[in-house]
Amino acid sequence: MNSSPDPLAATLERASADGRSAGRFADRDIVLSASGLVRRFATGSRLKGATVSAVDGVSLELHAGEVLGIVGESGCGKSTLARMLVGLERPDGGTIAYRGRDVSRGRLSDRKHLRQGVQMIFQDPYASLDPRMTVLDIVTEPLAASHAMGRAARRARAVELLELVGLGEEMLGRFAHQFSGGQRQRIGIARALALDPDVLVCDEPVSALDVSVQAQVINLLADLRQRLGVSIVFIAHDLSVVRHLADRVAVMYLGRIAELGDTEAIYDTPSHPYTKSLLSATPTATRAGRGRLAKRRMLMGEPPSPVDPPAGCRFNPRCWLATDECRATAPALREFDGRGLPLREVACHHAEEAVAVE
Repeated sequence: MNSSPDPLAATLERASADGRSAGRFADRDIVLSASGLVRRFATGSRLKGATVSAVDGVSLELHAGEVLGIVGESGCGKSTLARMLVGLERPDGGTIAYRGRDVSRGRLSDRKHLRQGVQMIFQDPYASLDPRMTVLDIVTEPLAASHAMGRAARRARAVELLELVGLGEEMLGRFAHQFSGGQRQRIGIARALALDPDVLVCDEPVSALDVSVQAQVINLLADLRQRLGVSIVFIAHDLSVVRHLADRVAVMYLGRIAELGDTEAIYDTPSHPYTKSLLSATPTATRAGRGRLAKRRMLMGEPPSPVDPPAGCRFNPRCWLATDECRATAPALREFDGRGLPLREVACHHAEEAVAVE
């Protein structure tokens, strides 16, 4: 019996054929950057003053037209980082710069500057849309809030935005509950594009959708990137999606970046033990393993408590390469090109050994 083709797999296969060249965005303008970002939350426990460092010293850059993927286990700080990048969370430390301007200090002019240029697409396309508002009101809400144009002009803009995401004018008077999950996500994307941002921060935008609909939304985002030149921060659990959509990828673990570099280089030759373990769960963890399961290197033990993270490298209790140095000293994110690998940044004392391990 012939099985039906997987629409998501087909989409990713087409994406992988685009021939992305490593480092092709390095010379472009930096549109969004973070330096030493820290975000802590009170635990609410009996331990007075106890906090969780959801994000702890994260630095990254996003270039014009680039897609930066962010991956990691649940609870590693991906969504908190995303919310800080769009101004929904204020950092406890570090800075965020949009087009060279520090927008992390909470000034009204800075927040307006950030919101006009950086917009977010949320994970749940139903929870993120007000059920009492029509599609017209949802899509034009950013325009109304910014007093950018009159009512007639806002309606015309809404029609233009719906057409851009593959929907029609006849949907303007409907409510969110009258649409499928994929259509609701398209409405959310249209709303995010209302102010002509040049950065979209996508917090797992396809994880709540069926596989066939995931493929449609991924195709839409790829098309918008090409047509509008928008830069994208793309957070996802599906490593295959990130591999074929992102130009670079940051791997997060317990609030910190473990490895950062060009996507193909990191997926083909991971140099951090955590990256190696994370990717070994997928059939395409390495180029040699495409089409078959690469050798598994399973994560040992449970993730440490973020309330009381381990000293030194936070991955050391689960790492097969951990030494006394790892348990005593936290490794800094450093440039690494050992064994002739493409240059990337890695936070590991033993990156050379990690590369050598099959």
